[in-house]
Amino acid sequence: MSPMATTAAVPENEQLAYWSEVLAGTRVPMAVTSRDEGPFAGRITTARVGYLRVASVEADAYRAGRTASHIARSAEQFVGIGVQVSGRTTISQGGRRVDAGPGDLFVYDTAHPYFLDHPEPFSVRIVHMPRRALGLSDAELRGVTGTAIGAGQGCAAVLMPFLTTLVDSADSYSPSAAGRLAASVIDLFVTMVAETARATDTEEESSRGHLVARIRDHIDRHLGDPSLAPEGIAKAHHISVRYLHRLFEDEGITVGRLVQRRRLEECARELGRGARVAPTVASVAQRWGFVNPAHFSRVFRGAYGISPREWRSVRTAWNGEGSAPFVVPERPLPPRADGAAARRVDVAG
Repeated sequence: MSPMATTAAVPENEQLAYWSEVLAGTRVPMAVTSRDEGPFAGRITTARVGYLRVASVEADAYRAGRTASHIARSAEQFVGIGVQVSGRTTISQGGRRVDAGPGDLFVYDTAHPYFLDHPEPFSVRIVHMPRRALGLSDAELRGVTGTAIGAGQGCAAVLMPFLTTLVDSADSYSPSAAGRLAASVIDLFVTMVAETARATDTEEESSRGHLVARIRDHIDRHLGDPSLAPEGIAKAHHISVRYLHRLFEDEGITVGRLVQRRRLEECARELGRGARVAPTVASVAQRWGFVNPAHFSRVFRGAYGISPREWRSVRTAWNGEGSAPFVVPERPLPPRADGAAARRVDVAG
């Protein structure tokens, strides 16, 4: 690869400034600060493979940050892929902060601010792809930038050794071969982005499922609290009310109706149990979060087709005949199409 730039012949007090100029000329403008006092050693060898810019970098520990002012001074933006050969790199971009160790890939987007922290002497291979050549949206790129990907993960297992060989042998390709190799890198990277998006969607779906389960459990544990409402539920789970409602769109029920349905189910179960000293309908309703008895009777009849007292009476009558106990519907019956309440009571047997 060529050309090569090194700090070896640069005076010690000028080495870091020289390194910053080298990065600006071979990669993109960045602010560089040393992590250690004393001399700084760095060497970078650069080349082009088709429309890709590639580099092999070995240096002492340092931090580099690309800010909005650096971005404004750049004529073209790139997406960078780093192959961590030795040492470690911490990447911070888009609210993410991840560590890349030997054998990992890391990705960053020069169109947005980012920071690279090398806490120890390191070696990396860097490939810069023109952003315009990728054909990816900002949203698609955000899904993969500021991340580190293990070489054993799907497409990265193919991409990592390919990039290492590409960078180390950059001077050996003919122009036509270099163009085809550049296109292959783009294709592999776009495939990795799609693969990462699918994995992220699966993880998010799993995470959403766990969150919905926790919210349902929270609702069940607080049914007796009359103040139980979407605002308090969202606050208890550190999410917005809007996001709470979005979570339950896929559940086919609003949060408020879920709370009411669960309260009715528990009231129906309690009223349907046989007992020598039966609690009053009002006390059962209050125990499960209904403050207004009249309101409770109205919504109970709308759900089950009979009043709470009729429900209890029918249950007692069936018990007296020795029949199997009632099976409380797992969810209240919907109103009939003509607007009248459904009048069905399910029993076992």
